Amino acid sequence: MDPATTRAQQRRNTEDRILAAAARLFAESGYDRTTIRAVAAEAETDPALVMRYFGSKENLFAQVAVVGNAEAIAGTPEQAAELLLNALAAKLTEEPVNALAAIRSMLTHPDATGEVRAAMAAQQRQAAGHLAADEAELRAGLLGALTVGVVIGRHLLHLDGLSDSPPERITALLRAAFHDIAHGRAQPDPLA
Repeated sequence: MDPATTRAQQRRNTEDRILAAAARLFAESGYDRTTIRAVAAEAETDPALVMRYFGSKENLFAQVAVVGNAEAIAGTPEQAAELLLNALAAKLTEEPVNALAAIRSMLTHPDATGEVRAAMAAQQRQAAGHLAADEAELRAGLLGALTVGVVIGRHLLHLDGLSDSPPERITALLRAAFHDIAHGRAQPDPLA
């Protein structure tokens, strides 16, 4: 150990190792099959230390299950659409381990579903403030659902075409749809 490393830095390094290990395991195995012991082994630390830093498996998952450290959505609806496309491209370029951990776990564990829903709802509310005012919440929900669906299709389901296409090509094909949803004129319901 480097003598220049402070205790606070050692703690941060250990916490980072634990969070990275937990993200990998939650993404690979889901919430139910990931144990504190497995996380500790993956992080090369003691299970008691994991519990000391995070308190419980639920708290550890809550730290990991942030759907994305997404850039804040700002500007006009047109700018918001581009920011959302850029965020999607980043998730397609680098496998979003934390988001995948949350998605995989929410399919099998009710507490995980609540954590993911809360995080996504907060992101949607923030985005809705920068989309066309008519049906802004619906617009934000649709853009969020498209993003999650594309990420699942590429990284979890490995769908043909989607899993091997460059992120730039995928976002180019989605650009018109994102802009139509973000700020396009809402079309009247033909059945109404």
